[in-house]
Amino acid sequence: MHTSTHTVLYDPQGLIEAELPLDREPYECLVKAVLAWTGPDTLAERDYEQIALELTGHARAIASDVRRRADQLPKNSGPKALADIVLREAEGRLSTTLEGTVRCVQNRARLIRALYERLDRLETAPASERVAPSGG
Repeated sequence: MHTSTHTVLYDPQGLIEAELPLDREPYECLVKAVLAWTGPDTLAERDYEQIALELTGHARAIASDVRRRADQLPKNSGPKALADIVLREAEGRLSTTLEGTVRCVQNRARLIRALYERLDRLETAPASERVAPSGG
C-alpha cells in the first residue's frame, strides 16, 4: 500500500502563485553569466539543455506575472499594448524546441531579460492606469 504525502491544490486563477514573489536575483545572475559567454561551446549538450530548461521555466513564471499585471490595465493603455506584444513574442520563443546549444540558452536568457524589463515597467505604471480586477 502506498500513501501519498503530497497535497494537490486547486487554484485555476493562479491566486496562490500571484502572491509568491519570483526569486529574481539568482536568475538575473544566470542570465548575466549566460549572455557573457563567447567563443566555442565548452559545456556538454545536456548541460546546455538543462540550463535552457531552467531558464524556460522561469521565463514562463515571469510571463505569468506580466500577464496578471497587464490584465489590471485598461484595454486601450499603452503599457498593456506593449506587454501584449512582449507576451506574444515570449509565447513564440518559448514554443520553439530546446536545443543543447549556447545560442538556444542565450536566446532564453534574452527573453528573461525582456520579460523582466516589461514587468518592471508595468510595476511602475501610474496607479491611475490600473483597474480593479473583475470578479468572475
